[in-house]
Amino acid sequence: MGNRGMEDLIPLVNKLQDAFSSIGQACNLDLPQIAVVGGQSAGKSSVLENFVGRDFLPRGSGIVTRRPLVLQLISATAEWAEFLHCKGKKFTDFDEVRQEIEAETDRVTGANKGISPVPINLRVYSPHVLNLTLIDLPGITKVPVGDQPVDIEQQIRDMIMQFITRESCLILAVTPANSDLANSDALKLAKDVDPQGLRTIGVITKLDLMDEGTDAREILENKLLPLRRGYIGVVNRSQKDIDGRKDIKAALEAERKFFLSHSSYRHMAEKMGTPRLQRVLNEQLTNHIRDTLPSFRSKLQSQLLDLDKEAEEYRGYRPDDPSRKTKQLLQMVQQFSVDFEKRIEGSGDQVDTVELSGGAKINRIFHERFPFELVKMECDEKEMRREISYAIKNIHGIRTGLFTPDMAFEAIVKKQVIKLKGPCVKCVDMVIQELINTVRQCSNKLECFPMLREETERIVTSHIRDRESRAKDQVLLLIDIQLSYINTNHEDFIGFANAQQRSSQTNKSQSSAGNQVSICHVPLCISSPSLSENLSYPLMGVCW
Repeated sequence: MGNRGMEDLIPLVNKLQDAFSSIGQACNLDLPQIAVVGGQSAGKSSVLENFVGRDFLPRGSGIVTRRPLVLQLISATAEWAEFLHCKGKKFTDFDEVRQEIEAETDRVTGANKGISPVPINLRVYSPHVLNLTLIDLPGITKVPVGDQPVDIEQQIRDMIMQFITRESCLILAVTPANSDLANSDALKLAKDVDPQGLRTIGVITKLDLMDEGTDAREILENKLLPLRRGYIGVVNRSQKDIDGRKDIKAALEAERKFFLSHSSYRHMAEKMGTPRLQRVLNEQLTNHIRDTLPSFRSKLQSQLLDLDKEAEEYRGYRPDDPSRKTKQLLQMVQQFSVDFEKRIEGSGDQVDTVELSGGAKINRIFHERFPFELVKMECDEKEMRREISYAIKNIHGIRTGLFTPDMAFEAIVKKQVIKLKGPCVKCVDMVIQELINTVRQCSNKLECFPMLREETERIVTSHIRDRESRAKDQVLLLIDIQLSYINTNHEDFIGFANAQQRSSQTNKSQSSAGNQVSICHVPLCISSPSLSENLSYPLMGVCW
């Protein structure tokens, strides 16, 4: 097993895990560990109880393991158990251990079969165990039961992934032999995060329940779905044995007899069984800790230096120091400014995939909502013709004119241009509202200081409102500029001459020789750079 220094590695890592759990902080050091993964009724609980030699895990239908159980096995001369949340209390009756696990689980998750990622730390001292640390995770389920949420499968999967995605975590994939190995939930999850099978240890349970004439020889010989660390077969107690309180020692003896007597497993009997699995896991975890120790030490030293640097800032700290208060205030205001700019410019660290916000929503207002409001400006052609006719007649008065007067043209065009004011002002209102929403989102980081947050929102919002009136004045001024001068030399403007030329080309085949007088309809198009569409109407003219 190696020198004594290697033997002490697992208890040392256990102390680090307890330290992080006791202070309620997540461990960002990726401590080496073994995560037990498997489907419901795969035999995970039986394997762990065989290690300890005691019945101590909750049993029942549905999801029984609803919180991660950090099980620390420590070799000792006496036998007892301790919970991290019950410091100083020793459990010698393992029925009480089971009851405490159930009570602690219900305390956090409730009695409705819900799950929680908050672990339960259990330490078992026994002369029958080797130094080993395992994390028993909830069994993979497909169908919610009772009051469980409909996405219970995804919740369990996410919880398992939190552990097995770490490179420092070995994966103990438990799969029953009487199911299709290719459809194993445990091996599928392990393959997702460990495609080469370098961190996965396969455990095949229920070998005694396989159909007659079948065996798992190819699997156990690591030929079917090879893993770098191989497979180990075990035979657990049946439900009848558990209900009958069959002794685990007797079950382990029966397990050994099974492998020695079975024709398919006789040649590998020394490499199978629960005692062999426990020794292998002890060796694998010890070697894994040794292999990851350099990078682990480097991370630990780096974090220690960062913490020392942070602690140095607070040496000699005085809560009533006005300069520190001022500095903190300026930092928060500056951070608010940076967050606001990032949301508008679109360079934020966190990208929202649910809805548009900030600069993206303002961009949408300009390029989608504003053009849509312009398109909604409907023009009744019949009403337009009537207005043109009245304008021309009112300008000519008692006289009958031959051509359209400029004043009629400008009156009609200006009336249409004025309609642009409504959509433009509405566009400004929508942009202002989005800016105010962005201010409120950015001020969420100031919620610990409600008065500062309220005052910051008030000052910034007041400034935005002040700029709102100026922006509207500028927009209306631009429209007034368009109204003040109608540019009839614009290339998109169709004047009388161009209209006459187009009409002449159309009616060329109908014209006759000589000075024959013909009546032609010449379309007059009113166009302005500010208008989104051309307004045209026929003008009765005389062509020679």
